[in-house]
Amino acid sequence: MKKILLSIVVIIFTSANFHLKAQTQKIDNYDFLDYVVNNHNQIFEPSCIPSTVEIVLKYCKVVDIDFYDLQNEWKNKTDGSFSDFDNKELYGITFSHKFDLPRDANFPIDSLFQTIEDELKSGRKVIISLPSNMGWHMFVVYKQTPDGEFVSYSKQGSHTLILRNTKEIVKKVNGTDIMTYSI
Repeated sequence: MKKILLSIVVIIFTSANFHLKAQTQKIDNYDFLDYVVNNHNQIFEPSCIPSTVEIVLKYCKVVDIDFYDLQNEWKNKTDGSFSDFDNKELYGITFSHKFDLPRDANFPIDSLFQTIEDELKSGRKVIISLPSNMGWHMFVVYKQTPDGEFVSYSKQGSHTLILRNTKEIVKKVNGTDIMTYSI
């Protein structure tokens, strides 16, 4: 009986130890944007634009993680756009609306993708407008995968949305607009 109990304790300890090592490995590769997104909420249904701006401000560490002033000011505004933040400086960060062009066969998709790649390479994230079941929703382009695709994050309430096919989506709708920022 003692041998069985000892065997069970050893198995539990060993599996717990492997689990702890796996968790430690994950933390070593942790990106601060993950922390920001996981601790952020979109507090009004139509406040995705200020919500993504808040994510960027939090990522840049110019506001606290519990900062929601932009969404609280926006509330349920339904006639807003990226233009509301174009050339606007907030806490030392200036936002710029780009690629506000017709979404058609003439849209410069390659130039859009190159702009996003350049921003990511410089350590900045990009806010992007993408189609959703309710019209359009804003996302933060987080990174580029080894195969060239973009991964984007957003929030819907407290639920985190992750898109791993951002380029594919943009191609299907013949382009989109973005917001970049400078410090």
